[in-house]
Amino acid sequence: MSTVHIVKEIYIYPIKSLAGISLQSALAEEMGFENDRRWMLIDADNQMITQREHRNMSQFYPKILDEKISITFKDQKHEFSINEHLGNSLEVNVWDDKSEVVEVNQATSKWFSQHLGFECKLVKILKNGDRKHESSRVKETFNVSLADGYPYLLIGTKSLDFLNDKLDEKITIKRFRPNIVVSSENPHEEDDFTTFSIGEVQFKNIKPCGRCIMVNNDPENGRLKKEPLKTLSKYRNVDNSVLFGTNIVGLNSGIVKVGDALVF
Repeated sequence: MSTVHIVKEIYIYPIKSLAGISLQSALAEEMGFENDRRWMLIDADNQMITQREHRNMSQFYPKILDEKISITFKDQKHEFSINEHLGNSLEVNVWDDKSEVVEVNQATSKWFSQHLGFECKLVKILKNGDRKHESSRVKETFNVSLADGYPYLLIGTKSLDFLNDKLDEKITIKRFRPNIVVSSENPHEEDDFTTFSIGEVQFKNIKPCGRCIMVNNDPENGRLKKEPLKTLSKYRNVDNSVLFGTNIVGLNSGIVKVGDALVF
């Protein structure tokens, strides 16, 4: 058992590209943590909507309570049931992957349309297998949610510490939207993790995560900045990809808790 690598933080992001929720424990499933990126906003052409183009999406804050999700944006609030959805399915793309989704309800879509300023729909992925992602790295196909590519993102604390030592304006781990933050001894050692267990769940490391302009969006105010991508590109650029954190998959279901040790 590792005494170094301890789970410090757990996050889920129920609606892709909106703010996250910090948890003390979570149910790990093949597609990712329960309720993590099971919902997504799409535009009138059924294209996914993210913070890359609409930075104010970081200002929509979700909460989950009593089988309902409430969303707060400025002084406005809206809620819907976790289980509700309309009957007709849609086929949408998450990057190169096709996914079958359903609209939650028309009132929720209208609420987001009003506050984002353009027509959009909130859709949900219903079940395991509705989206498959083929990994070119390991030549395997995974059932995933509406996350960019893989079910889980893990980051070690020393990776952020090492970066912040180089920045004039310090940032928090929220810039990188991790699912699991673990204590670590060395920067970016998580890149080299292989197979390990946390609590009841065995995980497998797939590959370090390439980062995009979205990490420059300050989630506190939705403002685009030059950092941290500018600094990261000076020492974490590998094959024209700026790496931070690592993509992992779960090999079984179970509970993961803050305070759990990683067992290699």
